[in-house]
Amino acid sequence: MSAAPPITATLPEPRADWALFLDFDGTLVEIAERPDQVVVPARLRPLLGALTEALGGAVAIISGRHLDGLDALLGSTRPALAGLHGLERRSRDGRIHRPPDHGDQLDGLRKAMHAFARQHPGAIVEDKGSALALHYRSDPALEHAARALIEHHCESLGDAFRLQSGKQVLEVGPAGHDKGTVIEAFMTEAPFQGRTPVCLGDDVTDEDAFAAINRLGGHAIRVGTDRPTAAGYELASVNEAYQWLNRLARQLQPRH
Repeated sequence: MSAAPPITATLPEPRADWALFLDFDGTLVEIAERPDQVVVPARLRPLLGALTEALGGAVAIISGRHLDGLDALLGSTRPALAGLHGLERRSRDGRIHRPPDHGDQLDGLRKAMHAFARQHPGAIVEDKGSALALHYRSDPALEHAARALIEHHCESLGDAFRLQSGKQVLEVGPAGHDKGTVIEAFMTEAPFQGRTPVCLGDDVTDEDAFAAINRLGGHAIRVGTDRPTAAGYELASVNEAYQWLNRLARQLQPRH
């Protein structure tokens, strides 16, 4: 983890030259028992619209979900998106960036994960094609066995794939892509280029984003207080994140 300044109690004052990068689960929506059970609050879509207007379109959601899954949850709201922890992304102008799919290399692990889930009702497999996630939120005691299974199969995958840990989830996906690299890619394009990047996230996978934000001279804000972080600021909960984002949108709303 990259070095970060000590956690600062006072969050930065909103500025119109920010580029805003938002995690989804655990930041904009509460984490659900299963990924398909997440509830999108009614306040999210209008808030994203207001933020997008206030920041000249420089708003992106950076998630572990597929782009298609995010679109289904967001409805007609169409911000820039990154899915699968940065493996795929959609620029503000609608262009899709996605590397070749090598998900067939995960077939052995895929079969093993599904067999594990059949044996342990508290485990859930989320097949993302190019990546696989094993959730054990319903039975946290499964972590050790789940990790041992996945690490065993990862030995045969070599350096092309990497294992990432999250909140009661273990995920294997292509190496070389993370939330930090995708933020850096967005920052080379309009309307993000030349702005100060700001990122909100809650999970271990967001630490890559925070490290990139720190390198770029921006503001990293962790949602939650449960572990060490590279972020320089904290918000205690999803609700606090909404309060702060609403204040940002109000303060920066163009005056007519």
